[in-house]
Amino acid sequence: MSSYHALADDYYISMNLTTEMELTGSRETILHYFEQMQKKFPEMRNFYARDKGDFVLEADKEGGSYRWCAIEARRICSGYVNPESFETAIAQHRHVLELAPYNLSLSRLDCEALDLMMGFDFTYRGNQNQLIAEALGVCPAFERLANMPGTSFISNEPALTFALDDECRTQCRVNVETRTNAYQIRTGEFQEEQVSVYVTARQYGSLAQDTTYLEVIERLARVCQEVVDGYVVDGVLHPLARAIALE
Repeated sequence: MSSYHALADDYYISMNLTTEMELTGSRETILHYFEQMQKKFPEMRNFYARDKGDFVLEADKEGGSYRWCAIEARRICSGYVNPESFETAIAQHRHVLELAPYNLSLSRLDCEALDLMMGFDFTYRGNQNQLIAEALGVCPAFERLANMPGTSFISNEPALTFALDDECRTQCRVNVETRTNAYQIRTGEFQEEQVSVYVTARQYGSLAQDTTYLEVIERLARVCQEVVDGYVVDGVLHPLARAIALE
């Protein structure tokens, strides 16, 4: 599936590379890295520092589609909200991994985890936990509990993590996140908030001598796309969209 725009109100593809050692924090190194990113993607022109010493470069958000990247103490991040295509977002993450070894002194040994996440947001006003139960059902063992008279769902966030190799170094996680809390259920005052579906493919540990970060991100991209297209679209996204449309 080349485009995911029709599946949710917003979707995004982000990458996080967590390192074992702290990244270099010199002014020259950080600025040079972001200048290289801006050279490739000129629309990323908003640069700022967070309170924790993290640094962010991002494009304007007004249009609803924008790129961003960040450097934290032990993490290199990259994201694209509502990208033109899946490949467009992966190309950005690929460029980050091309720059990082040279600009940030990143070694293949310094990888704690590299993950690629596809996220889908649905705007919904109401008990999102109840919505998930109606759209996706509940575990058969919990069906009788779910049907107890006078009960309300306070938490209902299905999640499944599975390994893709015998050593469990490559894993994939599919999970749903709701934002309804007990106060909202008690008062009946709900705000329009996002129900999120996340598909995350992750590689743990240092890279082998004959493996590059680019090879790993390409493999994780294939895993994410296969899981989303083959399972999550029909099993999660479509039922959720239909349930919201019927409200």
